This record gives sequence, C-alpha cells and structure tokens, in this order.
Amino acid sequence: MEAKDRVIEILVEVLRQALAMPGEHRLYRSGKLAGLFTSRAGAHAEAVERALQEQLLRRTRVEVKGKTEIDWVEITPRGVEFLHRQESPVEALHELRDTLRTNREALPLWLDSMRSILRELDARLSTDADRWRQRLEAMERRVLDTLRRLEAASPLVPPEVLELHPWAVDALNYLDRRRASGGPATCPLPELYAAVAEHHRDLSITTFHDGLRRLRQRRAIELQPVDEPTQMTMPEFALLDGDGVYYLAVR
Repeated sequence: MEAKDRVIEILVEVLRQALAMPGEHRLYRSGKLAGLFTSRAGAHAEAVERALQEQLLRRTRVEVKGKTEIDWVEITPRGVEFLHRQESPVEALHELRDTLRTNREALPLWLDSMRSILRELDARLSTDADRWRQRLEAMERRVLDTLRRLEAASPLVPPEVLELHPWAVDALNYLDRRRASGGPATCPLPELYAAVAEHHRDLSITTFHDGLRRLRQRRAIELQPVDEPTQMTMPEFALLDGDGVYYLAVR
C-alpha cells in the first residue's frame, strides 16, 4: 500500500472513531489510556499533521502533566465532510462508472493489439469482447440508474422556507452526510451552525434559530434537549421555543 493511501486509511479510521464518540479525545494513545492515534512516527505522524493543518480535527486544550503535554482534540465539520467524501456511496459509484466506461472504451484498442499477435484467435476474442462489452454496458446502466436515484433523494425544502433561509438545504444535506458517515443521530446546534456558516458567512444565530423552527414545523428536522445542562458547552446556540430549550437537531 502506498504511503498516501495508508495516511488516508488512518484518517478515515480516526475520524470515524471521533465521530462515533462525540466530545474531545486524546490525540495520542498512551499506555492503557485511549487516544485517536497509536504512533507518533511514519504514516501516523503524516496523518496527524494533515488532520490539524486541514482542520479535520480541532485542538481543544493542552493538558500539562509534569514535563508532558497532552493534546486533546475533537472532530470538526470539515472532518465530517472529509469522512463522507471517502465513504460516500455516490462517490464510489461515480468512480466505478468511470472505471467501467474507461474499460469499455479501451476494448477496441485491446482487440486490435491482440489480433496482430494472435490472429488465429480472432474469432474467439471477438466473441469474448462482445460478451464483456454487454456486461460492462449493463453494469454501467445499473450504476447510472442508482446514481440518479441517490442524487434525486436530496432533501426537499418547502419553497417558503427556502426563500427566507437558502442555507436550509446545506443544513439538511450536512445532517444526511453526517448520519451516512456513521455519526450519532443527534447533531449539536453549534456543530450544525459551523457547517452551514462555512458557506453562508453572514448567517446570524437568530436567523439560524428561526430557520430551524420553520424546518421543525415542516417536519424536516426534530429538535431535542440535552440530558444534562452541562452538555451545552456553547449555550448561546440553545434554541428557546415555548417551554423547551433545544440543543440537538435530528434529521
């Protein structure tokens, strides 16, 4: 396995672990103490550097014990997006479709080369090639049909909500990608706001809350409270609606 592929494999494994267990984690494992990365050298070191430089992980604090500094990190929306791109079935199907198309288009050249070397096998090779062409075309049609169904399943936002809150589509898509990547069903509102604000810089928290209320009314999302008030690490994002205080969004 190439070093680049190994780094990506490590990042996917680490980000999946960080997403499955919300909150902060030790950057490195130490003895029996759990951590995201098991080594400080080789591909693991490259993966750590990339995760921090590309903001896939965010350093939350540095714990000092004697002469030792322990980094604590948490996954960011960019990390969720990176994980989705690596594991998305749509991306995998796109790659499979391109591979099938490339192989199908290369068949005539392959046939010409084989005929020049083994002319006595021309008839059998032509028959084999036709059979494979039919298989590849049938597989490509199935892939295209599946892609159409997946891409047509993007979240629908009511027109009146979309007019007032064009960012609502990005919010619903993020929740879908987060869930498809193996994340918990509930998404903290600060995380959802950060993911949406990447593309809508002028979005205020007040407008964000108003859009969430409308999406909730149209049953596009559910809003839930936390079990303990201490879990609201950024209380300014808590949404007040009637007697309820909501901090989590569910698609």
